Amino acid sequence: MELVEVKGSESFSQILIGESIDNLKNYTSNSKLFIITDGNVKRLYSNRFPIAPLYCIEPGETSKNFQTTIDIYRWLLENNADRSSFIVGIGGGVVCDMAGFVASTFMRGVNFGFVATTLLAQVDASVGGKNGIDLDGYKNIIGTFNQPKFVICDISMLKTLPPIEFANGMAEVVKHALISDKSMFDDIEKNRIEILALNERLIEYLVTRNVRIKASIVEADERENGLRRVLNLGHTWGHAVEKLTGIPHGQAVSIGLVFAANLSLEKGLLSLDERNRLESILSNIGLPITTDANPKHIFEVLQKDKKRDNELVHFVLMKGIGSVEVEKINLKELEKFIQK
Repeated sequence: MELVEVKGSESFSQILIGESIDNLKNYTSNSKLFIITDGNVKRLYSNRFPIAPLYCIEPGETSKNFQTTIDIYRWLLENNADRSSFIVGIGGGVVCDMAGFVASTFMRGVNFGFVATTLLAQVDASVGGKNGIDLDGYKNIIGTFNQPKFVICDISMLKTLPPIEFANGMAEVVKHALISDKSMFDDIEKNRIEILALNERLIEYLVTRNVRIKASIVEADERENGLRRVLNLGHTWGHAVEKLTGIPHGQAVSIGLVFAANLSLEKGLLSLDERNRLESILSNIGLPITTDANPKHIFEVLQKDKKRDNELVHFVLMKGIGSVEVEKINLKELEKFIQK
């Protein structure tokens, strides 16, 4: 098992990579426990959950809304939850976002942890202290910064993921490699077949590398005032694609990464060969690199992005593979680029 610690200014989180869900009770034994999960995870793994009140949401992003949040608050009250209670989210990114948001706001905040059951959650959604819900389809418009006490990343649970869900997680793995780890990018290219076959040694290596990358960035900028913006690589365009088309997050990020690569190529920051390598690695993983959606309509959605600053948007560009920079780009410049 690998242990990665995330030290925030007011919080401390332990990421336990290779730990088993069967040991969850060891981390919550002194607390009144409440579990939030979804229907898919409950069907597959509820026999391994500790005995505790259980709230099950419908799988998918559409559950990440105010109504579900209110329903969970009422359930907690009905089951006599109090400020000493401990909430555990067992599931993927949606469950972790929901559980973290509920725990951060119920009775002004109770302690919480996660068992991350998808690759996307293990390498991204459960790490870093961002918790949120969507509003009218706009992702994470309402949320908090608050670290879980722990995240259990049980690698064996990834074996029950549909291949497309594993690929969705790989979009974030590639993103982290592009940000600061060229050697990991090379490793993914070299070992793609074994990775997609869920070789546990390689997956644990990838999860650990990704968590360490994200943890180092989060520790330096817990509330996204500067450096942490680099983690939005591929997300500005990708979130707009996701909102417009309804495709899964990882697929949208993949499309967003290629868009960012093309913009970086246009600005002379990225070579044509590097852009082509990125397209190849994403395609070989099983991710889309283009969308049939009208770029004009995507741009209209992008203008409501929470990273917008008046007529500017903080856009993450690639300086080769393994390095990025954040540039304030005028929306008119971006609109002109997509019209080419």
